[in-house]
Amino acid sequence: MASDDIALLADALSKTHVGDGELSYKGRGLKLDSAESVEELVRDIEQYQGLRTLRLEGNTVGVEAAKAIAKALESKDQLQRCHWSDMFTGRLRSEIPIALRSLSSALMTAGARLTELDLSDNAFGPDGVKGIEQLLKSPSCHSLKELRLNNCGMGTGGGKVLAETLIECHRESAALGAPLRLRVFIAGRNRLENEGASALAQAFQLMGSLEEVHMPQNGINHAGVTALASAMRHNAQLRVLNFNDNTFTKKGTLAMAQALRHLRNVQVINFGDCLVRSEGAIALAAVLREGLPILKELNLSYGEITETAALVVAQAVMAKPHMKKVDLNGNCLGEEGCEALREYMELMDGGDMLASLSDDEGEPDDDDEDEEDEDNDNEEEEEECSSEGSEQNEDDEVVGGNGVAELLSFLGCPSAAKLLQLGEKRTNLQQQVGKKMQLQCLQVDPSEPHKAADVFLKISSLYSEEPETKTAVLETIDAVLQKLLSGSTFQSYCFLSTLLVMMGLLKGEGKIKKASLVPGQMVCLHHAAQQEYFPQDLASLLHLFLSKNTLTSCSSGGERPSSALNERCHNQF
Repeated sequence: MASDDIALLADALSKTHVGDGELSYKGRGLKLDSAESVEELVRDIEQYQGLRTLRLEGNTVGVEAAKAIAKALESKDQLQRCHWSDMFTGRLRSEIPIALRSLSSALMTAGARLTELDLSDNAFGPDGVKGIEQLLKSPSCHSLKELRLNNCGMGTGGGKVLAETLIECHRESAALGAPLRLRVFIAGRNRLENEGASALAQAFQLMGSLEEVHMPQNGINHAGVTALASAMRHNAQLRVLNFNDNTFTKKGTLAMAQALRHLRNVQVINFGDCLVRSEGAIALAAVLREGLPILKELNLSYGEITETAALVVAQAVMAKPHMKKVDLNGNCLGEEGCEALREYMELMDGGDMLASLSDDEGEPDDDDEDEEDEDNDNEEEEEECSSEGSEQNEDDEVVGGNGVAELLSFLGCPSAAKLLQLGEKRTNLQQQVGKKMQLQCLQVDPSEPHKAADVFLKISSLYSEEPETKTAVLETIDAVLQKLLSGSTFQSYCFLSTLLVMMGLLKGEGKIKKASLVPGQMVCLHHAAQQEYFPQDLASLLHLFLSKNTLTSCSSGGERPSSALNERCHNQF
């Protein structure tokens, strides 16, 4: 068959597909301005019995042409799929809502029951959303499974209108006994920002039926991400999650990680270019450890992740039996870090799943911001002891003579003498402290893990080789850590990553103050790493960071954890 004949056949097939219910004018580049310009299309629609799919993408439709098409659609009650992306190129924005209302009215008049509606790549803005508002609320969309509105310029206003419309559609359909169960939602490049994303999150939570969510490049930061994360955990069948090119930072990543802990069917995660950073990457690695059993693809590219955090992710990824691709390109690994990551993946027979690292940003600059001199640190410590002591006096009036006052005094401004005075109370620190102080100081709360890390650093700073003090400190450390590390893997990772930030081993976000380290703190880590309560994967994480960093401030104590951890983490990296 000649090439020209093949081209003609392909063109004919692209126009109409007899037998599968699809009529396609896809990609023909037609400029349809008037009723006369769509006479052929109208005739094809009218003559097509059992029309289920109408593809008009890649043409440009004016108001009068839309009205003529709409008239033909009024009798097409079996229509289910409308692929109408890139359909208004060159049209005035004021024309588009009018055209959409005409087409929407026709679908409602016909009594069509749509399952797919694709209006992507139509720059119709908030007014365009209003053009399909009545359609989305109507019974014609109670059956909708896929809604694609990528690159439509909706903005926050359009996002809010869309959210309200979906909520109304769900309410009305539920009242009829068949609630809206949207499965696929696509709305990338729409400038939704926090307000639009948060409004849509309410609709997503209400529906609880989503399987795919694609919302890349929408200017959403941690507030909007947190709202979306809360909604995602209510969508148990979620398989694909794409928030590429939004700004998670630590807060948003932790919120999303918390949500992922509740989801068992996720196969694809795309958090590329989302600034998850190292702490966020470690939190996601924890979720990989304890959940996401069928994950296949993970994209954490361009997230300012350092070498050690990337290796923690790689270790967690290799424990997933279905994993096919992991993307860590564009991070801050450095040349040696990239090579270490490649070597590890190849060693674990995962070299083929690692994406290119060609755009790595190199090792990050040393964090020399917010450094304070020792005198200022001492002044702040004295102020802390004074202010916490005042709080302790107020609490004494509440808790009375139950021994809590001594614990409050110790935690407010710790000393070896106060620790020894606690006697047996120190080994029951978690149980002895009242509920209020548990929440304030000792509970491993993923949103405030620095409080638990601060307790560890305060207690371990008192270590000395004097036998009674040594025993008291180590017994207290064991009691505290055994409780802290008995929770979920996610909580344990959050605690340890925060501890590493406070110790200067991991670059963190926010205003977490770095501790003035002393050798005793490292000795206590050395001791804890050898205990049964210290999980193997947590020991591997700690070993990795200690092997990549040098704590000069801890003198000889800085090397001690590595020797103990080497015994537990042999051949991990």
